[in-house]
Amino acid sequence: MRDMRELYFEEGIPYLPKIFELVDRNRLSSTYGCFDRAFWHYRTSDFPSGMYQECVLPLAIVWGLRHLENPYFQQERIRELVWAGIDFARHSSRPDGSCDDYFPYERAAGAAAFSLYACTEACLLLNFEEPRFQSFFKKRASCLDYKGYQESGVLSNHKALIVLCLYNVFLLTQDLSFKARAEKRRDDLLSLQSEEGWFPEYEGCDPGYLSFTIDFLAKYFQKSKDEKVLEPLRKAIEFSSYFLHPDGTLGGEYGSRNTFHFLPHAYELMGNRVPQALEMADRFLETVEKKRRSYLEDDRLFCHYTYNFLQAYQDYTPRKEKTAVSQPEDFTKFFQEAGLLVRRSKPYHAVISSAKAGVAKIFKGDELCWCDSGFVGKAKNGIKFTSAVRGQNKFHFEGNRIVIEGSCYEHRELIFNPLTFVLFRLFLLVIGRFLPANVTRRLLQWKTILKARKKFPLRFKKVFSLKESAFVEYTLERLDPKLSIEELWIGSDATFIYVATSQSYQPGSLKPWINLKEVLGDLNSQKAVVFRREL
Repeated sequence: MRDMRELYFEEGIPYLPKIFELVDRNRLSSTYGCFDRAFWHYRTSDFPSGMYQECVLPLAIVWGLRHLENPYFQQERIRELVWAGIDFARHSSRPDGSCDDYFPYERAAGAAAFSLYACTEACLLLNFEEPRFQSFFKKRASCLDYKGYQESGVLSNHKALIVLCLYNVFLLTQDLSFKARAEKRRDDLLSLQSEEGWFPEYEGCDPGYLSFTIDFLAKYFQKSKDEKVLEPLRKAIEFSSYFLHPDGTLGGEYGSRNTFHFLPHAYELMGNRVPQALEMADRFLETVEKKRRSYLEDDRLFCHYTYNFLQAYQDYTPRKEKTAVSQPEDFTKFFQEAGLLVRRSKPYHAVISSAKAGVAKIFKGDELCWCDSGFVGKAKNGIKFTSAVRGQNKFHFEGNRIVIEGSCYEHRELIFNPLTFVLFRLFLLVIGRFLPANVTRRLLQWKTILKARKKFPLRFKKVFSLKESAFVEYTLERLDPKLSIEELWIGSDATFIYVATSQSYQPGSLKPWINLKEVLGDLNSQKAVVFRREL
């Protein structure tokens, strides 16, 4: 039988040439060690994004990874580039230790935390004891821990990562104050955990990003042996196990941030402590073997997965026997706080969001047979609308019948043109650079993520029936007799808030949107229409 552990190595190692392509390797260059190719090579960006310096970590891992098919093992060039990458992160940071990500003077907590973890972990792996680096790490860690620097909105995965960063700085510097800060931030994070096991991401629960939070907490436990995180980790992993789909993907558009993340390292680390962990890791490995995992190949973000696969290979938990499926073939589980219902009724497996207007994924066997990411349309007056918005919905279920009712909302896009882009840059140069940390980012988050939406005069009702002859019945009702709709679809992978890591590729991306042009005539001439789709 094939050694499944090797799949982790085989998934991670092919990305190393891409990392070499991203980094400026010219020692005479003022941007030597910068991984933001758009900045140093193409000159299409006027500042370096700090997030890219995360790429030092995969390089540090492969330098010490003994494997017959690892050509990078103990290559001196690797150490040189890791050193250069950390040094560029140091001298390109703001005076307070922060860095930018999407725009100048942003001082982005996410980019600062991801790159700080990568740089500190690389130093631990390669035994770099450079005083300049340690001074920089202390400054950035203090910046991340400063209350005035806190992000708007609740991003639990960032909070967990900051705990890990603070602890890494303690390990490198032996400054006990950073250990104490890590424990304080740990307590703050754990206080956010729902009784159902999940940690919040902006407006609610996102199983994909929960995988990040689990990963960072598991890494923290691996280093600190802090037993205060064990029970929270167990609850989080148990919760996440309900959202690992029959096709091996996890999460999706029904989550608050629409993500499909699955980071296997944590599940290997917790394999001997949480029964569901190895089961989930094995299900994921089967997905990898079949080339059906989700893919996030963006230059800014692929690195998250690259080093996680390699870490999972290093910390692989030996299996004595094949892990057993822990969930019964027929069950219903409703997580009321999360607003997520999981219904398995052989051969169907469904995840339906009551919080997000009935966004749903339904599988028949291990194949995705129906993906409903909400109604998407445009009125003849040009107004665009969607139903996939967290709001006040009526929801109830009984046996195999699940019903949800709600409203549609207007959707407006924020897209730069040359004029608005120049005006935004002028604002940053003249005003934004002097504002407290995250003020500008908070305004953009409100506009693209947390904004209040205006109701659109169209209501819907969805009835899911998961019996042998399964179907979804839809009802649409116009609340304005003058309303005329020009386009109407049921989206298969539509997302309507800005999330950097959404819109990844996964098997459901191949599902077409359902064009509802055949019901438009009746909807525009009558008050309501009812139609059905067989599964």
